[in-house]
Amino acid sequence: MPWDIVKLNDGYSMPSIAFGTWKLGNGQGPTDQVDQAISVGFSHVDTAQAYRNEEEAGTAIRESGLSRSDIFITTKYSGLDGLDIPTSINNSLKNLGVEYIDLYLIHSPRLAVPDIPTVWRQMEDLKEKGLVKSIGVSNFGVKDLGILLAHAKFKPAANQILLHPYVWGQQAPIVAFCAAENIVVEAYSALIPVTSRPGGPVDKPVQKAADRLGASMDQILMAWAKAKGAVVVTTSSKKYRLEGYLAAGDLKLLPNEIAAIDAAGAIGTKRYVAKQFLRRAVGVMLLGAALLGVASYSGINVI
Repeated sequence: MPWDIVKLNDGYSMPSIAFGTWKLGNGQGPTDQVDQAISVGFSHVDTAQAYRNEEEAGTAIRESGLSRSDIFITTKYSGLDGLDIPTSINNSLKNLGVEYIDLYLIHSPRLAVPDIPTVWRQMEDLKEKGLVKSIGVSNFGVKDLGILLAHAKFKPAANQILLHPYVWGQQAPIVAFCAAENIVVEAYSALIPVTSRPGGPVDKPVQKAADRLGASMDQILMAWAKAKGAVVVTTSSKKYRLEGYLAAGDLKLLPNEIAAIDAAGAIGTKRYVAKQFLRRAVGVMLLGAALLGVASYSGINVI
């Protein structure tokens, strides 16, 4: 199956794969990379105030020659410079050079000041004014969404979260909650197992699926995220990788392959937690030894 168009709960639609501008920095680089992504077939660009490259993304979108309706734009309220939502949306519209945003997200529940219901009402106001078509959230957990939904006039259309096999056990509850509430899940950093944590337990089942399908490991991880019902937000400066990401939409994992990746992710999580605990324990011991040494050198009896 290809990367289909996903229907949102407010009636609008969204491409199910996006090119993200996180970590691209600013200047000509991100403009060139967004331009390249559009040229190979991406029609969904995901940016944010905090990335500080909305203007560069907007330049690439305008220079693509495509009509506004052919590009789906997501950006986020990140609380940049302490500005409020009404001011921030106008800055984003100006930076991107557009009259409306397709999907506007609250970047984190920590930005919901003084509280989630108050901030969500401000988001709903933007939708009612036509400045944004759809509104949503990012990094919201079950509790956060529960509070929001209890006071919402409009449900969030999407919740963009960290999602890869090593956090599946942690994120499965929010994925299930969103599915029950007809809120689309967007997955960022789905390729962490191969980009930041290679050599872990997930490698084996991912490679096995890749061999069966004649695909790369990163393509399999994207197929895994898609199998979880998520829209995938990804990035790369390499044209061939972007083309491969788009081609991954045609891959279909078997149920046993998905289960094997999930199980390996759980094992990797346990190992990672144990390793982090050990590092902290060693750190505490070293600090304690250093303090005892200082005390002894100073003639202080701590026993």
